[in-house]
Formats: sequence, structure tokens, C-alpha cells
Amino acid sequence: MNKESGKKKIVVIGGTGLIGSKVVKMLKADGFEAVAASPDTGVNTLTGEGLAEVLEGAEVVVDVSNSPSFEDKAAMDFFTTSTNNLLKYEADAGVKHHVALSIVGIEHMTEVGYYRAKIAQEKLIKESSIPYTIVHATQFFEFAKGIADSATDGDTVRLAPIQIQPMAADYVAK
Repeated sequence: MNKESGKKKIVVIGGTGLIGSKVVKMLKADGFEAVAASPDTGVNTLTGEGLAEVLEGAEVVVDVSNSPSFEDKAAMDFFTTSTNNLLKYEADAGVKHHVALSIVGIEHMTEVGYYRAKIAQEKLIKESSIPYTIVHATQFFEFAKGIADSATDGDTVRLAPIQIQPMAADYVAK
């Protein structure tokens, strides 16, 4: 609780990204003190820079950050280092609840390194002493054009023969 404003302080890690900026906006509209935390705001979960300061007085942390690389080792390094740092600083600050965004059915997708990294993130959260909620979402509608563009070669679009059920970023944020 912010002693000056009397509002519950919620820190959103990744708070300047697609989902994070929506979460911050919604929380503020609901009367919370929502703080966007990202490298753009001087908070770096990989190095720990700015974490102690931003988490001071926070009751809840919402982690919607994402690895800057989908390469197997880079994603694993990002999610394990960031999550370990975040959980340590949260414990030191007395944060009461940790919320993280993950992927529906992730436990069945171990063949992809990025997914293994998200599974490792979930495991660290579950093993920590901080109460948590893990929100599982599917791909976002907002990425459909990028997915199609990356699968396009000339006039041919090659998509994997899989079923997906995308959801709106606004719905995920809510």
C-alpha cells in the first residue's frame, strides 16, 4: 500500500509492452497505483537494476515480460535469471502475490526451447515462498499478421497444420 496515496501498489514487469501497457491502464482505471517496470523505465530483471526501488511498497507483481530472443539458450537464460531475480527482490520487499503470464498447454510442448524456458519459469514461481497465480493464454490476435508474414515466401504462405485459438490482448490483460 502506498502510504501517501492509500492505493494498493501493483508493479507490472514488462509494463510498457503489448499486454503490460494494457494491464497498467486497466489497473489505474480500477484505482490502483500501477507502475510500469521495464528496461525503458530503468528496471532490468536480468541485472536486478531498479528492482529494489520499484518493488518498495508493492503488494503485487504482475510479470508479463518476454524474452527478447526466442533462441533456446537465450530464452532459458532470460526466464530463469529474470524470474530468480524478481522472486528474490519480491521476497526482500515483502510482496504478497506474484502473477505471471504463461501459455496454455505449455506442459505438453517440451520439444521447443522457448516453451521449456516458460516451463522453467513456472517451476521457479511454484517453488518460491510467494503466493502466485499463473495465467495461461493462447496466441494473441494482434500477432496474426506477423505470423502470416513470417510464413510467407512470395505468393505462398506455409503454416503448420495445427489448430490455434487466438485471443485478444485486451482480454488477456483483463
